[in-house]
Amino acid sequence: MIDILTLFVVVPVITVFGLMFVKGKNNFRLVALIGSVIQALMSFNLIYQFLAERTAGNKAIMLFTKDVIWFEPMNIHYSIGVDGISILMIMLTSIIVLTGVFISWKVDDLPKEFFVSLIVLASGVYGFFISVDLFTMFVFYEIAVIPMYLLIGIWGTGPREYAAMKLTLMLMGASALLLVGILGVYFNSNADGGALTFNLFEIGKVSIPESAQIVFFPFLFIGFAVIGAFFPFHTWSPDGHASAPTAVSMLHAGVLMKLGGYGIFRFAMYVMPLGAHYWADIFMVFAVIGVFYGALAAIKQTDLKYINAYSSVSHLSLVLLALLMMNEISWKGAMLQSLSHGFITALFFALIGIIYGRTHTRIVTKMSGLLNVIPVAGALYVIAGMANLGLPGFSGFVAEMNIFVGAFQHADTFHRIITILAVSSIVVTAVYILRVVGMILMGPTTPEFTNLPKIAWYEKTGTYILVLFITLIGIFPFWWGGIISESVTPFIEKLIN
Repeated sequence: MIDILTLFVVVPVITVFGLMFVKGKNNFRLVALIGSVIQALMSFNLIYQFLAERTAGNKAIMLFTKDVIWFEPMNIHYSIGVDGISILMIMLTSIIVLTGVFISWKVDDLPKEFFVSLIVLASGVYGFFISVDLFTMFVFYEIAVIPMYLLIGIWGTGPREYAAMKLTLMLMGASALLLVGILGVYFNSNADGGALTFNLFEIGKVSIPESAQIVFFPFLFIGFAVIGAFFPFHTWSPDGHASAPTAVSMLHAGVLMKLGGYGIFRFAMYVMPLGAHYWADIFMVFAVIGVFYGALAAIKQTDLKYINAYSSVSHLSLVLLALLMMNEISWKGAMLQSLSHGFITALFFALIGIIYGRTHTRIVTKMSGLLNVIPVAGALYVIAGMANLGLPGFSGFVAEMNIFVGAFQHADTFHRIITILAVSSIVVTAVYILRVVGMILMGPTTPEFTNLPKIAWYEKTGTYILVLFITLIGIFPFWWGGIISESVTPFIEKLIN
């Protein structure tokens, strides 16, 4: 019988096969929708089962573990398990896939191939989040990244071939660095006399030589951080967002970019804590530059997608900064920020797609008064904007408060300066959010946009689901934070001890 975690890889594969054997656009949509609904229900069931195990007293770091030998000569295992952070990332993925299917309901160009590529990407992401074997994780990472080239290159807009190639080359380059880091860990995983291994927790028991940690930690960190829009390797992201179709932008920013922060937290810092401490201050400088640079760059943009893309650079740089602060509160904030940003940025890109589908422009200076003609989409855009700038009651406030409170726990001058610079980015964020809201939604309606089609049922469904989760995190922060906190503890203890 297939275990509860492997189903997250199997069900998308079954959905892909289902798409292969049906004909007609409506059937393609229906199969993709059924598959994504099943994945979402599975993620909620996983959370329920996980909480039931914890309530019953199961205090293991990872639950629902499974270990099967895959390639014995190198001791590679299909080794899986989840903690509270994993299950929330899986839930995020399932919701973004589901809402992406709704937002893509009217894709007419090769719809079968589009949904197949989207779901294959999701399968790789699920596999990444359940892996506790470094090699297995790397395989799923590649499965998640490769479909992006097709999704942007075939279904994108503008200079899509350039954007797809740039994204692919940057992420493949990061993958090469990541592989070097993984092999560096592997060949130093028997420093205490045991067998070489890729298993995360077996490596965690080994004292990898400090010299090896100092050499190989940057490979793992940068290898993961590039997909998390780490400055100055972030330039693939805005171009990729701008050319990607709406659902791909949602999945790209909402889920795929979360692999960076999650990988650093789960793998890089856990197996090489001494390397993390050695390099933290240097990488922290680049992270805070990314926070401020992304916010300032967003102010200068006039394309809605580029504004949201640079906003993502800023907010995900906060995740990296919080991880480098290396204390429990900042790490909880980093994971909450990953979750919150996933929902908020997916909502933004969904709304940008809705607006572009009606106005055929994303340039803010060409739009005005849209709240008068598409009030539902306009109101949702305001909600997304308020959540993004950290208004209390929404998920963004909860995440950023934890990050900044954790950062201020460091009393030395260097960390305080870094923290103050990061906090000041909130002001810049408010400027570009309020500027865009005022320009495109308020005032007299642009004459050619006075009779735009109303928002459709499938667009409402997708966006309402995202708003629901943004609000739930904001209203019930302690529930989400509690799940994350108990999973952060064993990992932060590894860095502190």
